Amino acid sequence: MLAGDDTQSGGHGPGLAPANAGVKTACPYCGVGCGIVATPRPDGAVDIGGDAEHPANFGRLCSKGSALGETLDLDDRLLVPEIDGQRASWDAALARVAETFSATIAAHGPDSVALYVSGQLLTEDYYVANKLMKGFVGSANIDTNSRLCMASSVAGHVRAFGSDTVPGAYEDLETADLVVLVGSNLAWCHPVLFQRLAAAKAGRGTRIVTIDPRATASSEASDLHLAVAPDSDVALFAGLLDHLEREGCADRAYIEAHTRDAEPALAAARACGLAGAAAATGIDEHRLAAFYRLWAGTPRVVTVYSQGVNQSVVGTDKVSAIINCHLFTGRIGRAGAGPFSVTGQPNAMGGREVGGLANMLAAHMSLADPGHRDLVQRFWRSPVIADRPGLKAVDMFRAVADGRIKALWIMSTNPADSLPKADAAVAALANCPFVVVSDIVRTDTTRHAHVLLPAAGWGEKSGTVTNSERRISRQRAFLAPPGEARADWRIICDVAARMGFAEAFAFASEAEVFREHAALSAHGNDGSRDFDIGGLADLGDAAYADLAPVQWPRARTTAAPEGPIRLFADGGFFTADRRARFVATPLAPARAADPRFPLILNTGRIRDQWHTMTRTGKSPRLMGHLAEPLCEIHPADAAAHAIATASLVQLESPHGTMLARALVTERQRRGSVFAAMHWTDQFAAKGRVDALVDDAVDPVSGQPGLKGSAVRIQPFAAAWHGFAILRERPRRLGFAYWALAKAVGGWRLELADTAAADDFAALASDLFTGEEPGGDALLELLSYRDRRHGHHRFAAFRDGDLVGAIWIAPGPVAVSRAWAVERLAEQAPTGARRLRLLSGRAAADQPDPGALVCSCFSVGANQIAAAIAEGAASVEAVGAVVRAGTNCGSCRGEIGRILATQQLPAAAE
Repeated sequence: MLAGDDTQSGGHGPGLAPANAGVKTACPYCGVGCGIVATPRPDGAVDIGGDAEHPANFGRLCSKGSALGETLDLDDRLLVPEIDGQRASWDAALARVAETFSATIAAHGPDSVALYVSGQLLTEDYYVANKLMKGFVGSANIDTNSRLCMASSVAGHVRAFGSDTVPGAYEDLETADLVVLVGSNLAWCHPVLFQRLAAAKAGRGTRIVTIDPRATASSEASDLHLAVAPDSDVALFAGLLDHLEREGCADRAYIEAHTRDAEPALAAARACGLAGAAAATGIDEHRLAAFYRLWAGTPRVVTVYSQGVNQSVVGTDKVSAIINCHLFTGRIGRAGAGPFSVTGQPNAMGGREVGGLANMLAAHMSLADPGHRDLVQRFWRSPVIADRPGLKAVDMFRAVADGRIKALWIMSTNPADSLPKADAAVAALANCPFVVVSDIVRTDTTRHAHVLLPAAGWGEKSGTVTNSERRISRQRAFLAPPGEARADWRIICDVAARMGFAEAFAFASEAEVFREHAALSAHGNDGSRDFDIGGLADLGDAAYADLAPVQWPRARTTAAPEGPIRLFADGGFFTADRRARFVATPLAPARAADPRFPLILNTGRIRDQWHTMTRTGKSPRLMGHLAEPLCEIHPADAAAHAIATASLVQLESPHGTMLARALVTERQRRGSVFAAMHWTDQFAAKGRVDALVDDAVDPVSGQPGLKGSAVRIQPFAAAWHGFAILRERPRRLGFAYWALAKAVGGWRLELADTAAADDFAALASDLFTGEEPGGDALLELLSYRDRRHGHHRFAAFRDGDLVGAIWIAPGPVAVSRAWAVERLAEQAPTGARRLRLLSGRAAADQPDPGALVCSCFSVGANQIAAAIAEGAASVEAVGAVVRAGTNCGSCRGEIGRILATQQLPAAAE
């Protein structure tokens, strides 16, 4: 892992830090922005630990962050530039990009080109990309994949506050008396924040309410779970606002001094009321009223919201409905009180700061404000300035499809899998005259690139990111970029120079880019703009290198505060009159039912995966938790559609199809199904959930409703099913269904097909070696065949070591995956162990750990059950015996369910 310094072979060069010296950096996953200490070892591996001094996590890490050291190999890395699929020099590749973009602009105008960027970029990368498009190309056609996750939160902030400002700080989760999680499975998606919340609950009795159509790990730890109907949050919070008014909870002094437009918002809330909220949400009036009384009677309340709020065609109204309640009670910007948007990417906030969205300018300035445009153009000394919003993500790819955009540069994101109507996005990319992709690995999107540019990845690049509480942290390099990979900011600047803008992009370092970004935030800023980090604009290179995590605003005239920075407790909003705006949120018309597609598809994350798995897919322990696409469905819906648990199903919408493994569970709301967003054509056949998703968007934010598409479901008619373990990644996977996952020592593979196989021995041999039976003279093939019942098993050995094994059955294969995968690590099995491998059954000397529950310590369900059988009667007791649940804590809910299952029979005895 990471060994070697030969760029021809693609190895990382020597570590940038001395071996065994820790480098403080920031995690590349979610918006919590955890601090990490990365320590390169002499053997090329990297040890990962939490940074105990970082104020986001104080040393805690989740399962994904803990496994970062397993993701730094160079498999599938882009190491050299390519033009039309052929290796090219950097000079040739950059020239092709610059010349094609320049020629396209000259022939068709600045709006004929676009950049589609990512919350995975560092702020310095984002800054130069935005500067190039808006100040030098003269178009606002730059948008980001953050449009898909937090644009409605931005729009809601701007409508209410006049600025995209998160008022609070993470500490509020620990000082609040009530935390309401809305559309947020915090325990899985932001586990470190959930740890802080869980500690507050245990230590000081903080109450937790979860509002989510599904039962989740977060709801299991809550005092109250409201399983609301999909997209009913506006009604829920309108009903709360009505309750707050009727119960005399208004903070009249705050409302009169610091807000406007309360009456229209109250009128809309009265029109909804408790009865309307109950009808819309499907929650009993008494249960709903109890929540309203709890919220009303708890001054220190934080409302945390995430993708269940944002990823909706009424997402902006959901955000406004939440903010209205906090404004009405004056519960904002105070310790333990306020609305709190938690973001999904490490630098979604940084992208917003620089203006990396099509409807923003730069440094939280407005495209619509002529004064702001003039200020930015003068600061940049640019020949032009964009004067109207560009195309947002969904509209951008529609413009690619219809030919309006003729040259597209995609950076560090995978729209072939992540955009709604994903098949349409693929078709658009396939037909676009010129596509550039900068990335670190090959993806479903890079297949369509005319020019591929190898970018430096996490651990190799240096810059800053901003987390969900407005805290800027350094991402520092501790590895040399492999091959010819370069930092994104440098690639963008090199293209800009070749387009004729060399002087404006002559940055010598990322520190120099940051200084300009910080200076722009302060330029002409007399306190009328929230984003001001002018106090960091004069950092020297050494001070930038050593920059400790810092919250904004940090103006030149402001001394560094001792504690968290909160905003709006005393007003001071960033509207023209410095008053916040209430926003009326009338209820949207009910969704028209379509009997052809009777189920609502909810999409989202799972615990151990991230986006499209380009990083987490490299980690065997992360892939061990849920290794194939799953579809959660309620037992009543499963019965109605003849779906059996663990069977394969086909989901279909008007836009595409998906194959997944059914998980029949009462944790899923009836009438809805849930499928994860992570699988791509790199890891599964027809596992791309966004192929199903409609591209309707919120009319204010432009964010697509990724959680509300209509689908239908049916059994997948497989003639046979298989499960295999393999030493090498198979060369061909021509099955109707397959799902591939990295494992310790090799790979695990689920497969099925609609056609009967003519020769299962040939199929097995092809999987193991890529050759026909007998084609590998050194291969020893063991087999068991029960043709009458359709059971076939094969195991292959070379020089005594296992090459692979496959179990085939007419239905889902009943072999413990965890036990089977462990056989890849076994040295030269012989005799009885070979036969046991064929049987697919564990024995006393090869115990079955069971399905993976705890990724941090690789603890399986059977090991937890054994601890319970020996007397461990609580989650804490289980942790003391087998360590499960003692690191990131995101598996504690699963441990609790195993406890409940084990203890029920004991209680009945």
